[in-house]
Amino acid sequence: MTARAVSFRDVLAVSEFRALFSAQLVSVTGDQLARVALSILVYDRTNSPGWAALTYALTFLPDLVGGPLLSGLADRHPPRTVMVLADVLRAVAVAAMAAPGLPLPVVAALLVGVQLFNPVWNSARAALLPQVLPGETFVPGMGLLMMLVQAGQVAGFALGGLLVAGLGTGGALMADAASFAVSALFLTAGVRPRPPRETSGVRWWPHVRAGWSVVAGDRQRLALVALGCVSGCYIAGEAIAAPYAAELGGGAVVVGLLLGAFALGNVAGMAVLSRIPHAQRASLPGPLAVLACASLLGCALKPDLVATLALFTLSGVASSYNLIANTTFVQLTPDAQRAQAFGFALTALRVSQGLGVVLAGVAAERVAPHGVVAGAGAIGVLAAFGAARLWRRAQPDPR
Repeated sequence: MTARAVSFRDVLAVSEFRALFSAQLVSVTGDQLARVALSILVYDRTNSPGWAALTYALTFLPDLVGGPLLSGLADRHPPRTVMVLADVLRAVAVAAMAAPGLPLPVVAALLVGVQLFNPVWNSARAALLPQVLPGETFVPGMGLLMMLVQAGQVAGFALGGLLVAGLGTGGALMADAASFAVSALFLTAGVRPRPPRETSGVRWWPHVRAGWSVVAGDRQRLALVALGCVSGCYIAGEAIAAPYAAELGGGAVVVGLLLGAFALGNVAGMAVLSRIPHAQRASLPGPLAVLACASLLGCALKPDLVATLALFTLSGVASSYNLIANTTFVQLTPDAQRAQAFGFALTALRVSQGLGVVLAGVAAERVAPHGVVAGAGAIGVLAAFGAARLWRRAQPDPR
C-alpha cells in the first residue's frame, strides 16, 4: 500500500483519531471565538488599535516561555494526561476572564496563563499523533486534522462576531471555557493512555537542550521553521481586524468575516494540496509562502469589503503550505524529542506572529489599516523569498 492509497475514510476509521480530532476541533473553535471577543472588548474600552493588537498578541507571545520550557512534558510524561490537565487549567482561567467588569490588566494576566498551556497541548498532540496514526496513515491524518481545525477557526471567527453581538464578550468567553472542558472529556473517553516516549531518565534541562539541538542541528528543520515564521507578516490582517472593520464601515460581524476569510481560504488550500502527489509537494512551500504575502499587496488600493475578503481568502489559500511544513517537520524529528522539538518550532512561529501583530497594531495608530496590511505583505514577500531559498538549499542532493 502506498501513501496515496490511504484515504480520509481510512483515517477516520481510527476511533482514537476521531476523539483527538474532536477535542482539538471543539477547543480551537472556542479559542478563535475568544480572540474575537477579546479584540472587540479591548477596542471598545480603549478605542485604540494598538491596545487591541497588543491583546491579540498576548495570545501568541507566552509561547516564548511555554514552547521551549514546557513542551517537553509530553515527552517525559503520558501525553494524554498532559493534554487533559492543560485543558482543565485553561477552562478555569478562561471562565475567570468572563467575570463582568474585570480590569484589563487582570484579563491580560489570565490570558497569558491560558496561552502558556497552548504549546504544551499542541506539542503533546504532535507526540501522540504518530502513535495513533502510524506509518502511511500519518500524513493524510495530519492533513485532515489541519484542514478541519481551520474549519473550526472559520466557525469560531464567524460565531465570535455573532455571539459578541448577541451575548456580549462574557458569554463568548464562557463558551470558550466550555470548549476546553469538552475537549478534556473527548480525550479522557476516546484516547487510551500511553507511556512517555522519553524513558532514559534525562532531566528537564538536558531534555530541553536536546530538543533545541534537534532543531538547530538540521538545515531542513530550520528551513521549515523559517517558512512557518513568514506567517508573522501575513497575519497583519487578523491583527488589526477590529480597526480594519471600522474603516470598512462595519462592526462585530465584519470583524468575524475578516478573521474567518483567511481560515476559510486555508481550508480550501489544504483540500487542494491533499490531492497533489507527495513527490510534487516539496517544491511548493516557497512559492506559496510568497503568494500568501503578495496577495495582501492589493489592500494598498483600499478595496471594499468584498474585495478585501477575496484578498484575505487568497492569502489563506496560499498559506496552506504549512500543511507540508508541519507534516515534514514531525516526520523528520526523532520520537524521544518530538514534543520538545515541536515546542521550539511552535515558539519561533508564535513569537514571529506575536511580533507581527504588535508591529501591525503600532503602525495602525499612524497609518490607515489597509496601508498597514499592504505594507506587511510587502515585507512578507521579501521574507518568504529568503525562507524559500533556505528550503531549496536544504534539500538533499538527489545524486
